[in-house]
Amino acid sequence: MFTLPEAWVWDFWFADDGDRHHLFFLYASTAVGEPDRRHFRASIGHAVSDDLVHWTRVRDALVRDDGPSFDDVATWTGSVVRHPDGTWFLFYTGCSLSPDGTTNIQRIGWASSPDLMTWTRNPANPVAVAQAPWYETLSLGAWHDEAFRDPWVFADPDGDGWHMLITARTPQGPADDRGVVGHAWSPDLREWHLREPLSRPGAGFGQLEVTQVEIVDGRPILLFSCLASDVSAARVGTGTTGGVWCAPAASLLGPYGIDQAQQLTDDEWYSGRLVRRRDGSWVLLAFRHSDPRDGSFVGGISDPWPVRWDGRRLEFVGQGPAVRRTLAVSANAR
Repeated sequence: MFTLPEAWVWDFWFADDGDRHHLFFLYASTAVGEPDRRHFRASIGHAVSDDLVHWTRVRDALVRDDGPSFDDVATWTGSVVRHPDGTWFLFYTGCSLSPDGTTNIQRIGWASSPDLMTWTRNPANPVAVAQAPWYETLSLGAWHDEAFRDPWVFADPDGDGWHMLITARTPQGPADDRGVVGHAWSPDLREWHLREPLSRPGAGFGQLEVTQVEIVDGRPILLFSCLASDVSAARVGTGTTGGVWCAPAASLLGPYGIDQAQQLTDDEWYSGRLVRRRDGSWVLLAFRHSDPRDGSFVGGISDPWPVRWDGRRLEFVGQGPAVRRTLAVSANAR
């Protein structure tokens, strides 16, 4: 398990340079006192490993920028991809405050690197911002922040540029059921164009966090996380908890069966990420969200759990994370 003695560690993502796995993670000093305050002190740390188990910390990737800037409060979750010219791109969430200084505004930018170690911000950041008519903005007053974050970037399967999946909300429907997979497209990773969501609201989630799409054992799947507090009232059933979810997909770009999502973990673990090992097998990692004894925040990234697609659902191979409560909603998975 990857932990830091002086800091909380939570959301994370990976890059593989062919020799080593690179772990990028959010962290904040425990000196801030209250765990919820970590969100407004978050920086992006960096560690390397040969086996996804033993990690060596290296220099941080990014910290918040000087204000005024779209990321002058904190730098949040993202993804890393490599351009065909060899340049690495780190896409990340920048957080700043609303004009009255009370509410978190989330926008997306990028930094680039020749070696995954030294990162230079794009001077034209941000490159993706919540906008009507497709995406809910703070002005509507329906949610506690302007949710537009967690960029997951991947190459188009047919070679038509690049796609970005985004944690976003639409302006339509019940306030607790507006979570969608936001979408932007780029021809070159540098310039981005907002597109309509790749999913519809009404699937039971106020927001779908840290999305990821992969093809596991020949089956496209969408991975996301959602806390119990963000599951819609219409979906809540006895024993429903937050955690990591997996939805079937027709392709990497959907349609996604979010209403059929399978819950993989309860709220002890969160922000799951799929990673392919060098032997081609898949593993899942997640961060330790809550202590099962008292529900307090923990932090720290798990060791890898092997997973596979069994023809019907994603399953853990061998011993996976224990799910402590009955998951009523998982009966809908297929």
